[in-house]
Amino acid sequence: MSMPNIVPPAEVRTEGLSLEEYDEEQVRLMEERCILVNPDDVAYGEASKKTCHLMSNINAPKDLLHRAFSVFLFRPSDGALLLQRRADEKITFPGMWTNTCCSHPLSIKGEVEEENQIGVRRAASRKLEHELGVPTSSTPPDSFTYLTRIHYLAPSDGLWGEHEIDYILFSTTPTEHTGNPNEVSDTRYVTKPELQAMFEDESNSFTPWFKLIARDFLFGWWDQLLARRNEKGEVDAKSLEDLSDNKVWKM
Repeated sequence: MSMPNIVPPAEVRTEGLSLEEYDEEQVRLMEERCILVNPDDVAYGEASKKTCHLMSNINAPKDLLHRAFSVFLFRPSDGALLLQRRADEKITFPGMWTNTCCSHPLSIKGEVEEENQIGVRRAASRKLEHELGVPTSSTPPDSFTYLTRIHYLAPSDGLWGEHEIDYILFSTTPTEHTGNPNEVSDTRYVTKPELQAMFEDESNSFTPWFKLIARDFLFGWWDQLLARRNEKGEVDAKSLEDLSDNKVWKM
């Protein structure tokens, strides 16, 4: 089924919670509508980003779970990975290093479609432009290679957190980027040894999903990406398509 039947969820509440202390633009984005899913990634409803990221809704008995994605953009010439450091204005996990782009497909036309992960791929293209200024024309849906999904829960602080089924997408599309300062405070291309050194440096902080993906998947996939260079000596995310699976890995 390519188009799930999205209906409003029951018994999730955000009344009485003021966001006055947070950045105005980030508060506005908290009203975007995320796709609610069960642990098998079957969509059943929608809720605001604010609702989905409150620990009071994430914790039992509500166990609110939503769909997300993480993009890993590699430079074709040498296979270096583009990282971003989240802006201090972010409401969840501010100031932390993470993979190239992390966000959510929304409960809107085009992004709820599921066949071949098309809705997630469209959302990834949209957010690469929003966060890093990468034109959507440079990142059509078929430019992403889907690898797997992870199901994880991670608190940000006492109030906010994440509970997501996260689609992992690789891309080697050549592109320039310009960080949106309201979303991104820094960017950096790193080699595999450089990223490993960053993880070992206790002065760096990283988003929990990025650490989980790196721990269990990223470095193995990265090795394969480098080993499968094309005749020009460039890396190509499409070379990893045989490694993709249909699992939801519980982290």
